[in-house]
Amino acid sequence: MNLMARSCLKPEARAVVAFIIAAAGMFAQSPATRPAFDSFEVATIKPSAQDSKGRYIRMQSAHRFFAKDYSLKALVGAAYNLTPQAISGGPAWIESDRYDILAGTPGEIRPTLDEQMSMLRNLLADRFKLTFHREQKELSLYALLVAKGGSKLKESSAPPDALPETVSVVYPESGGGVRIVMPARNATMAQLASIMNRAILDRPVVDKTGLTGRYDFDLEWTPDETQFGGNLPAGTPEHPKADLYAAIQQQLGLRLEATRGPIEALVIDRVQRPSEN
Repeated sequence: MNLMARSCLKPEARAVVAFIIAAAGMFAQSPATRPAFDSFEVATIKPSAQDSKGRYIRMQSAHRFFAKDYSLKALVGAAYNLTPQAISGGPAWIESDRYDILAGTPGEIRPTLDEQMSMLRNLLADRFKLTFHREQKELSLYALLVAKGGSKLKESSAPPDALPETVSVVYPESGGGVRIVMPARNATMAQLASIMNRAILDRPVVDKTGLTGRYDFDLEWTPDETQFGGNLPAGTPEHPKADLYAAIQQQLGLRLEATRGPIEALVIDRVQRPSEN
């Protein structure tokens, strides 16, 4: 989950929490020049500081991957594109212990989101000794659908070979609370569902829009306590925005419908605290 605040100010000065899941970088490299991205070249795993604020994953540079203040369960969710409700098993510490991970990626080319998550999956198996099996489960979920009035999305103006960028940044508001700003570029509906699934909502999100294009859009809303794992400052903004469900419909011409359906859930069989760096 590639994380980056699109702001002229320093991220720490503007963002309380940033969940930016992006395959950042404007142009794709030719297949012949890309490393395999099978695993990180080196990785340091340390317990997060007790007063750590803000959970995010981002590429700090073309070859430096950083995950901040993540529990093992949240890391599994990120790596396998699952909400916490779709992950079961394991000891209690997989939710209570939190870690910072700094890792080097091969070469000088920035890996895509899928490549980052592939390396993260291998890291979880190697350093946390994670093993699991899959089970079909019936869960509460959200279906992402086109609203009655039709989609308001605009086709992306990015070059055909541009990598997608999906951003979700949390900003503090006067009077308390926060607002979310999500500028997305060259993004598919599957990628929008994925960022909601991984980082924002409290249940799985399934793309049922039938839209197959790539789009540029900006989404802004005031979150509630069920979003971002509850890791947002409390308070009521002085000038609140629409909630997520209304914002998606008003700004994108889409809607989230609560329903139930089968999900391929992950059941942890074995895991241990990470090996020494």
